[in-house]
Amino acid sequence: MFLRQLTYLIALDRYQHFSRAAESCGVSQPALSAAIRQLEAELGITIIRRTRRFNGLTDEGRRVLAWARQTLAALDGLRQEAAFAQEVAGGTLSIGAMPPGMQAIPLLLESFRSAIPGLHLQVRIGSCADTIHRLRQQQLDLGLVYLDQIASDAPFDVLPLFTEQHVLVATEPIVLPAGRREWSTLADLPLCLLSPEMRTRQIVDAAFRGAGVTPTVVLETNSLEVLYAELLAGRLASILPVMALPTHTGHCRLQVRPLGPCSVPEVGLVRLTQSLPTALTVRVWEIAGNMDMRDIFAVG
Repeated sequence: MFLRQLTYLIALDRYQHFSRAAESCGVSQPALSAAIRQLEAELGITIIRRTRRFNGLTDEGRRVLAWARQTLAALDGLRQEAAFAQEVAGGTLSIGAMPPGMQAIPLLLESFRSAIPGLHLQVRIGSCADTIHRLRQQQLDLGLVYLDQIASDAPFDVLPLFTEQHVLVATEPIVLPAGRREWSTLADLPLCLLSPEMRTRQIVDAAFRGAGVTPTVVLETNSLEVLYAELLAGRLASILPVMALPTHTGHCRLQVRPLGPCSVPEVGLVRLTQSLPTALTVRVWEIAGNMDMRDIFAVG
């Protein structure tokens, strides 16, 4: 008995016609008929009611059909399990992330590698728009973005991870008063901020507009490295998401102050919606969904 015989039988029951069943299986009608006759001979029963055309299954044939479906379903499950074992034992995962996600990405990568030791990771830093574009072009598997950038009708799955919080940050000789600062009190503070085209900066600008003040922006850059250099030199203060704070400050003492409320979207992972996602992307999505990141990037 061959699996193709069971496939032919299922197709014949579906199409109720020898020629259409054969066409769906990519074989000739005589080849399909011969395979069914061979199956009948091997089992010693009549499966097909025959006249000059297909006339349905016998009672024995319907029982064989049920077994055929179970057998092929079990085989499909076996193939999926083999593919899962092969892919999740290693494989390559490409992730796009917005520049302010510098602290969130290592946490995700660590969790992925812990669960999948053979995993090869590729990380590309770019704007939310660039990451979304590359996801659409299937150049990335996952993206870490502000979720308000994903249209409700876009072909993406979304996984919220946390809500970002922006903070005022500086090093000496700039001295920041203790406690929470309101946006309206920051007008005269010399600031280095990320560039206006970046979503993080747009959130900051909206908060200043809501407070009715115009900030003193001395430096704008799309490079966190440039911003960190000015910040750690004590020349300028900055406003950054908690997940974008520098982790290496040398001998500088970083002053971090909570800011008054502002409207900030959730940060999360996105992936292109697919009818048959790979076992690897399914697994890492599950890993990320079990992570609790909501308290990590919060300041009291």
